[in-house]
Amino acid sequence: MIYAAPCKINLGLNILRRRPDGYHDIETVMVAVPSLCDAVELVPRPEGVVELTTGGLTVDSPPEKNLVVKAYNAVKKHYPTIGGARIHLHKVVPFGAGLGGGSSDAMAVIRALSVCYSLSLSCEEMAAIGATIGSDIPFFACDEPMLCTGRGEVMTPVPTLKEKLSGLCLTIVKPNEGVSTAEAYAGVTPCDSRESLVGILSQPVEKWRDMLANDFEASVFDRLPLLAQIKESLYQRGALYVSMSGSGSAIFALSRTPLVTDGLFEGMFVHGSVFE
Repeated sequence: MIYAAPCKINLGLNILRRRPDGYHDIETVMVAVPSLCDAVELVPRPEGVVELTTGGLTVDSPPEKNLVVKAYNAVKKHYPTIGGARIHLHKVVPFGAGLGGGSSDAMAVIRALSVCYSLSLSCEEMAAIGATIGSDIPFFACDEPMLCTGRGEVMTPVPTLKEKLSGLCLTIVKPNEGVSTAEAYAGVTPCDSRESLVGILSQPVEKWRDMLANDFEASVFDRLPLLAQIKESLYQRGALYVSMSGSGSAIFALSRTPLVTDGLFEGMFVHGSVFE
């Protein structure tokens, strides 16, 4: 059984406050990008162990630290009678990008185990299991844009956003340099007095440029000035809205027509698609 594991982009990202548990309360709207995805194949095996193989982009972490193995272990903890799994992960979504590729891979495993072992998990149950291993993972249990609060695991649908994005062109640019989430958080100053992201996103897309921000950008751009240059280049090419996704380093742009990027981002990862 093969599952697509789509990445995501963040429309706005507010860091509100540091929590007593060491995490941060955030507010962001996540949108899935089905056109850019990893592939996860899961085959049940009678032994209660998990085996991981990988292809595509090089995965340099040991299996026990990979989120797909952690996802299997989390399901096994809740449902100890399930058997094992042979998992093959084909990586396409770049690492250190803020696109949530690893989180999406983990949810694909949770989905696959639910089907293979007849667990019949609801979206809420899959999200709850995912939340035990990663803050972004619950989002990928959903099929629509979500306002994510708390650590990111508290979700509220934003159904009007799908229609607003429909037909818009998406361009994603990821330079070779990545950003660690820990470093990104270390550079931000939380602020809990903000205008509602849902209210901003109800405005025309053309107004988002001056209203919709990602709190990680200031400090990350200081360390990687190339990201600011990419953002400006996309605006110069006609983008309506450009932002860093998550903690970076991927920069995405929304536009009415496809952006001409030929020769502009030599040696970088570039993806283009249209929201359906």
